Amino acid sequence: MNRLSHLTSRNLLIALHDALVTTLAVLVSVSLRFGGDSLVDRLPLLLTILPPFIALSVVICFISNLTTAKWRFVSVPDAFNIVRAATILSFVLLALDYILIAPNVHGSFFFGKVTIVLYWFLEICFLSALRFTYRYFRYTRTRNKARTTDAAPALLVGLAADAEIVVRGFESGAIKDFWPVGILSSSPTDRGQLIRRTPVLGDLDDLEDVVNDFARRERPIRRVVITPSVFVSEAHLDSVLIQAGRLGLTVNRLPSLDSGEAARLQPVGVEDLLLRPSHKIDYARLDALIRNKAVVVTGGGGSIGSEICDRVVTLGASRLLVIENSEPALYAVIERLMTRASEAIIEGRVADIRDRARIQLLMQEFKPDIVFHAAALKHVPILERDWSEGVKTNIFGSINVADSAIAAGAEAMVMISTDKAVEPVSLLGLTKRFAEIYCQALDHERAQSGGKGLTRLISVRFGNVLASQGSVVPKFKAQIEAGGPVTVTHPDMVRYFMTIREACDLVITAATHAMTLVRPDVSVYVLDMGQPIKIVELAERMIQLSGLQASRDIDIVFTGMRPGERLNEILFTSQEPKIEIGIAGIMATKPNQPRMEIIREWMEMLETAIANDDRITIKSVLVDAVPEFGGRHLAISAAAQT
Repeated sequence: MNRLSHLTSRNLLIALHDALVTTLAVLVSVSLRFGGDSLVDRLPLLLTILPPFIALSVVICFISNLTTAKWRFVSVPDAFNIVRAATILSFVLLALDYILIAPNVHGSFFFGKVTIVLYWFLEICFLSALRFTYRYFRYTRTRNKARTTDAAPALLVGLAADAEIVVRGFESGAIKDFWPVGILSSSPTDRGQLIRRTPVLGDLDDLEDVVNDFARRERPIRRVVITPSVFVSEAHLDSVLIQAGRLGLTVNRLPSLDSGEAARLQPVGVEDLLLRPSHKIDYARLDALIRNKAVVVTGGGGSIGSEICDRVVTLGASRLLVIENSEPALYAVIERLMTRASEAIIEGRVADIRDRARIQLLMQEFKPDIVFHAAALKHVPILERDWSEGVKTNIFGSINVADSAIAAGAEAMVMISTDKAVEPVSLLGLTKRFAEIYCQALDHERAQSGGKGLTRLISVRFGNVLASQGSVVPKFKAQIEAGGPVTVTHPDMVRYFMTIREACDLVITAATHAMTLVRPDVSVYVLDMGQPIKIVELAERMIQLSGLQASRDIDIVFTGMRPGERLNEILFTSQEPKIEIGIAGIMATKPNQPRMEIIREWMEMLETAIANDDRITIKSVLVDAVPEFGGRHLAISAAAQT
């Protein structure tokens, strides 16, 4: 009934077409088989049988999805549906012939096997003819229109299976700003083949030769479309981008169908140059965790927080509370979320996580099931100067959120941490590690108390997030646009990178592991970020992506390491054994924290020291709490000088 309620006048016209061609197929097959008096004798009974048979054929065609399939996209599956409908109707005629009509009426079979076989062939031909004619008409009109308008001739780069998706989009009219004239594939088996009438012209390294050949024939290529298979090989991608930049071609990419992105052309971003293939996300698992839940996101206006808000709404949360201390950021994220086609009730509150009473009140009123704590001060150079603010936000703010989540009866509080918390050398890493220790100890203490429905407190570490606020990507982009130079602190500095989307999906996935029925003995999760990337290589690739060359067009200048920085990031300490949890892209560590009584003593000392602006005491407490602090000598000396 639901399908019937959505039928349009176009569907009714298709049903009428199918009824008419079925009538024609029956009449023609009977006429071809019988002639003269034999046909005249059968005509009265045939006219009696025909109306109910045609009515049945309309039902069979509808069940076989012929009535609702758009002719513009008719393809092999529709051909199978046509064969299926014709076969079912032929068996209906066979049943009529053997059971209801003959031989008890005529003394012989009314239709006969030959007539039914003829009908089967004719039914398939008649149902197919107009459909595929219309498809071919639309296909040729699209190609001809592209050739006579401003649509840019384009080369598709990638394996044939990926290129075929783009060609289909062009044929259907979904892609209108270019038309494919050839394909370059890294697979030898694709060479010399035609993919939906589009030729495979060579290897990826042949881009320049192919473009020059088209230019000589006065058919200049203006665009290159990169398909997902190219991103598997870093060398292939770099080669294509360098050649395209030298030739002045516009470069676009087609996202992977597994990525959840719409299958439309997008510009090539710097993240496409840097990352290994993204981890495959089990969205059914995420959906089961979030659907119909009440979720709180602190720092919801930031890069990570806003993406978590977006994912939560997409995954079907019933209610979402966004907590943010920046009014413009809160307004922006709420307005963006409101444009989504979602049934979630979305609220936003201006609040600072340092304000314990305010956070507790909001949590108690909202009654969250899950809290994602993304609010933090995170810029290393700023915190090295204003480090007491980092203590107030990253330590006491996190404590406020954790305690409030427990008091409100939340199932879990997930804190966004950083790889800089491992053997930290900066105030950012030091404060984040202290917050991790508190959450670990509190989670362990509550687990020891037993009982069901206890709030899980977990931390998830990951590295630099591409294109997030404060990352090097927008900084490098601005420097390149200004003509350089691009500034890098050290030629050997390396960092781990992830996209915002991948990081947030894996954060939620980690929460699904922590909230299993059997409570796992881990509370710190670490995202697998592949191999670290040299910052100078990132700068060079961004320059290439802009169609320029490092050193020739844009200089790279090394400015020296800043306070709180180190050359390499670390994912695990020697006291943190790495644990595989059976989920791709996520690892965990065994709890490693002091007793809660000691942590509370440190907290009291920190509160008193902050109130008295006693910087040396604050540093000493933090070093006691995190003895692996790699910059403790330098940090204490700096504190003593202030």
